[in-house]
Amino acid sequence: MTSPIVPDYVYQIVSVSDPALSGDGSKLAFVRSRIDSDRATTRSQIVMMDMESGVEADFTSGPKDGSPLFSPDGATLAFKRPGDADRSQIWLIPTSGGEARQLTSAVGGVTEFAWSPDSSSLAFVSNVDPDRLPDGEDDDVPRVRVIRRIRYRDDGPGWRGDAFRHIFTVDVASGDVRQLTDGEGDDGSPAWSPDGSSIAFISDRGGSRDVKDRSAVYVVPASGGIPHSWSDGLTSADAVVWSTDGLSLAVIGSADEELAFPLLFLLTQDGSPRRLTDDSIKMSSYGTVIAPFPTPDGRIIFVAEAKGEAHLYELADHDAPPRTIAGGGVRVAAAAFDVQGSRAVVVADSPTSPGDLHLIAVDSGDQRQLTDYNRDFLDQHPAPRFEKFTIERGDLTIESRLYLPPDFDPSRKYPMVLDIHGGPHNVFYDGFYPVQQVLATAGYVVLAVNPRGSGTYGADFAKAVQGDWGGEDYLDILESVDAACARPYVDETRLGVTGYSYGGYMSSWIVGHDHRFSAAVIGAPVTDLASFYGTSDIGVRFGEIEIGGTRRDILDEYRRRSPLTYVYNVRTPVLLLHGEEDFRCPLEQSEQFFVSLKRHGKEAEMVRFPGESHMLIVSGHPRMREEYLSRLLDWMNAHIPAP
Repeated sequence: MTSPIVPDYVYQIVSVSDPALSGDGSKLAFVRSRIDSDRATTRSQIVMMDMESGVEADFTSGPKDGSPLFSPDGATLAFKRPGDADRSQIWLIPTSGGEARQLTSAVGGVTEFAWSPDSSSLAFVSNVDPDRLPDGEDDDVPRVRVIRRIRYRDDGPGWRGDAFRHIFTVDVASGDVRQLTDGEGDDGSPAWSPDGSSIAFISDRGGSRDVKDRSAVYVVPASGGIPHSWSDGLTSADAVVWSTDGLSLAVIGSADEELAFPLLFLLTQDGSPRRLTDDSIKMSSYGTVIAPFPTPDGRIIFVAEAKGEAHLYELADHDAPPRTIAGGGVRVAAAAFDVQGSRAVVVADSPTSPGDLHLIAVDSGDQRQLTDYNRDFLDQHPAPRFEKFTIERGDLTIESRLYLPPDFDPSRKYPMVLDIHGGPHNVFYDGFYPVQQVLATAGYVVLAVNPRGSGTYGADFAKAVQGDWGGEDYLDILESVDAACARPYVDETRLGVTGYSYGGYMSSWIVGHDHRFSAAVIGAPVTDLASFYGTSDIGVRFGEIEIGGTRRDILDEYRRRSPLTYVYNVRTPVLLLHGEEDFRCPLEQSEQFFVSLKRHGKEAEMVRFPGESHMLIVSGHPRMREEYLSRLLDWMNAHIPAP
């Protein structure tokens, strides 16, 4: 007997992440996580798999271990585990087994780290806060907070003030720590040169960081010194690795002033950036940038996306297009490679699976699934059926994904829920989305549209929404709804709409302009662009590009593009869901919309999620994620009940 995927599924799914291959490819370390339903906390530990036999064994005890990384000599595994005050630190354990020991005690914790080529030290990233009280000092006494810059807080980490992330090194034998970078700017993604003399990193240091999203690649001597930029000509950088000869850097970045559409570039110390890929593929995956992997024989292996699908590629000739190795029909969250670049292990999910580890032979593209932790769950709770369709609007092709109930019967009529992604430059992949899984297995048809503005369809397609929020992208979505409603099994009198972030913006825009929807669940929206400009952690640097200017210069445009301007036209019952610690799309965006709806007699309800940032639906507290899905489903059931 099977049953739907219900909101408490978050306690039943096992997740895998952070794969790491030993240099010779004989061992695979990865993180296995599951939520403890009794304590509502995520427990994670590192698992070691023998690649020849496939036998796996728990390698660390947890309960919050992550980010394993083999030393180049293969003798030691470094990983992150909370230390004092619950801040992540680097721990070490012999790969032959034994007791783990804590290596760092960084006051600001550790976010990233990388081994030196000789395995004698590690570079790591830690937060440096000049206003931080020493551990043990009384922090219960109220203190004022002084703000000196626009970017004084980030969604998720929260208050930043005058703090910045910087690069350090730590000696494995002695534990001695050296700080390599300082100044105004967040530094990250450290990468050692093959001879160990230098460390490349990415930083947004510079006078424009408050008002523009800019980042560059720098190289600093590993012994300390002045960082030098290697990426003049690029406007942003997201990941960097050295070539095996140490003469160049492979970088994921962009040279576009208007949109950071990530491509692959080659950098040398004195030359201009050389572009190696075009925008037919996007060098990212599921919102995460996966660093490319240069091989000893000069190839570059990387993960990239096209039209909402992830693939593994190989670039053997810098003057030729990359070769597709494997992929399609999945999204990829992480990848690891052996030192020769002959094998890759990826974490991939699909519309029918929440994610597993897969081994890929680079030469042949042959694949083998390594884990299947959720098989019993999926046997008892089948995933929705899945298909795609396209429409043509002008000279653009708009692609949609349609999720159908597992027991779908084309002779029946089903209510349909339109789900709208965030961004607006995010994208719906061929992936396992909780909202779509819960709604479709509850008996709804779910429509997921990738309108203009979505990523992975080329830079021009993505930039087409800039300066036109609520314009042609809105029409792309509605025409896709029309196309889906033309199917005989869709009941066009029972339609719902939902979306999160920019999807929340578009959901609130739609209900102010179109009255066909009988229910709306709006998550963490932008409803008033003028106040968003001054309250969001990205209001200035993101808003000016997306809307087309400063609030002072085009205030009327900010108002015209705001759903709040049209709130009095709403007839659809609206449920607003929002995290109280959301600094990306602040809570006041929902509050304004809710108060205006209620003041004018509309049916509306708002739910606030204490302590949750904008990442609520992705990485929020398990109870809050369950609550989000439950309230979404209950609202739809109350207004457009499924059969």
